[in-house]
Amino acid sequence: MKKLIGAILIGLMGLAGARGAQAQAKADDPLEGVWQGYDGELRHVERQLIALAEATPEDKFTWRPAPGVRSTSEVYMHIALANFYLLSVTGPKMPADAKEGMEKSVTAKAEVINWLRRSLDAVKQAHLAVIPKDLERKVHIVDRDATVDGMYLRIIVHANEHMGQLVAYARMSGVVPPWSKKE
Repeated sequence: MKKLIGAILIGLMGLAGARGAQAQAKADDPLEGVWQGYDGELRHVERQLIALAEATPEDKFTWRPAPGVRSTSEVYMHIALANFYLLSVTGPKMPADAKEGMEKSVTAKAEVINWLRRSLDAVKQAHLAVIPKDLERKVHIVDRDATVDGMYLRIIVHANEHMGQLVAYARMSGVVPPWSKKE
């Protein structure tokens, strides 16, 4: 009996190890999350946004392609603040420490990445907690009606829209997006 229990425990540990290796392989997969519904797509854009921000040198966070156009840090902060705002329309409150003008005043790489992570995590946690029926609930934004589901769609479309902008910024300032590097 002890041998059987031992064999089962060893088998379960091996299975857990295989799942850990499988999870790491998925994390290294540049298409991880793609075609896997909202949560998968959110994970995908989250991973790319964070990876690109981390790959961008601190001094490039103030880079802008032309006067009057958002800088790199301003684009990241725009995404973060928009995530919180659009999410707040569905119910969760804006963070108490979110202040007017932060898009321009928060420029340090570590602080920008922290706000970006916080906003993406807030969206992820809220979406995981929402019940399917609540996705149909009506909300009001900018003088029009939408649904909670429509707000979540807007959040992910907005993040991807600015991801394209940030990739262009990165390439123009000499930064290669990590997922496009050839090994």
